[in-house]
Amino acid sequence: MELRVITLRVNGRRHQIAAPPNATLLQVLRNRGYTDVKNGCEKGDCGACAVLLGDRAINSCLVLAWQAEGAEIVTDAGLGTLDNPHPLQSAFADAGAVQCGYCTPGMVISAKALLDKNPTPSRQEIREAISGNLCRCTGYSQIIEAIQTCEAKTLPAERLEDVE
Repeated sequence: MELRVITLRVNGRRHQIAAPPNATLLQVLRNRGYTDVKNGCEKGDCGACAVLLGDRAINSCLVLAWQAEGAEIVTDAGLGTLDNPHPLQSAFADAGAVQCGYCTPGMVISAKALLDKNPTPSRQEIREAISGNLCRCTGYSQIIEAIQTCEAKTLPAERLEDVE
């Protein structure tokens, strides 16, 4: 099969990649060392491979790599570092929303996309935003709490007194 050369921007880094035209974004990212993008079901059911493509959370297993050319791709690892984690990453750890950790990167990405569009979501809106992400460990309550906690921390100071 003939390879296609594409340029991807992942977590602020530019990669020129030769990949078959049928290679998924998931396959290409994992082959480039982005192991925080988990390979779960490979059919769009679990959300473990979620990344931000522009401002949208997408399942990278459902997108061909060449379709992402030119777009900004952000993985969970691109949100923060061990020394300076993103507020969502800290909130997940603090709320006990990380157990086996397999779903966590995709959950964080889905939560980030939600909070970027709606900084004060209801519990129902949070549930809907993470509905494409499967977790077998937490029962989702800690995940919802983490997202709510992070949302509360990012509200303007004058609104904080309204949050309980």
